[in-house]
Parts: sequence; C-alpha cells; structure tokens
Amino acid sequence: MDGCPHHGGSALTPDPEDVAAVCHQLRRAFEDAKNEPGAADFYYGEMEMRRHDRTSTPRTERRLLWAYLLLSGYGLRASHALLWLSLAMLTTILLLMGFGLPQHSPAQEAVGVVPADGGRTTFTIDKDDPQNPTENHFTSERFDKALTATLNSVVFRSSEQDLTTAGTYIEMTSRLLEPALLVLAVLAIRGRIKR
Repeated sequence: MDGCPHHGGSALTPDPEDVAAVCHQLRRAFEDAKNEPGAADFYYGEMEMRRHDRTSTPRTERRLLWAYLLLSGYGLRASHALLWLSLAMLTTILLLMGFGLPQHSPAQEAVGVVPADGGRTTFTIDKDDPQNPTENHFTSERFDKALTATLNSVVFRSSEQDLTTAGTYIEMTSRLLEPALLVLAVLAIRGRIKR
C-alpha cells in the first residue's frame, strides 16, 4: 500500500501543483474577506507546494523559492531576514578586520618645485596603496572602523574609509547583499503590521 494510509493508492493523493492551486484560491478568498493572517498561512502553503512541485515548477524557480524560504520565510518571517542580515554584517566586519583595513592610513605626500623667480608652482599629491597589517588584525580600533564601514554599507553609503583592494571588494559585496536583506526584513515586518 503506497500513499496515504487512509486511502488505497497514490493516485488519490493530490500533487503539489493541485494543493498549490487550492491554497492560492483559499488565500484569495481570505484576502477578499480581509483576513490577512489566514491569507498569509495559505500563501506560505502555496509557496511550499510550488517549491515541492517537481513537475510544473522549473528547477531554477524551485531554487529561488528555497532561497526565499531560507532568507525570509517567503517574506513572512522578519526574524529570518534579520538573522541573515546580522550574520552578513558580522562576516563583513570580520573580513574587513582581517583583510580590508590597512595597517595605517596612507599619508599624502606633496612634491613640487618652487621656482626662484616666483612663477607658477605645481604640486602633485600622491597616496600610497593601503597595505594589510602583518599582525594585530583584531583590535578594538580596527573593529570600530570595520563596524562603521559595515553600517554605512547597509544603507548604500560609502564609508570613506581607506581600504585595501580586498576591503574594497568586501565593501562592494556587502553594499549589494546587506541592503537586500534589510529590505526583506522591512517587508516582512510591514506585512505583519498590515495584518
């Protein structure tokens, strides 16, 4: 005997596609009745069935749904998105402290020649490339700089902090990922308040 123990075979067991369609119809009915919490439950069920449907949901869409579930519980779990945001920010801080912040901020050096006759003077200001420290990566001063850079990256702002090449790439990556996680959290919270 395969399938559910309450009936004779798997032919009587609905496919995920069928359950998703029923959940979708029920969700619409609950939304029309202004019952947002009930509609959210059926939305979650609909997304779960779409994620499990191997016949009519393409593999890439199932993978996106899986990621959407993990990152924000289909936009219904703000705690998921806030947890991922916190982990991303912690990772960014650790990476910046380890590889992204220079040992010392490079000093600017002005070079030029002052003509004896009082003519025009031109100065070239040059700045050395920031270098990674050889020791003491994890100090409170470096933590403060990394935290400032990370918090600025969450809101798309440049930290104006001197960074190594690796630090520049770490900051660019965090400026893409962390705001997206923040948006998922805000949307999930907004969905909870709306209900």
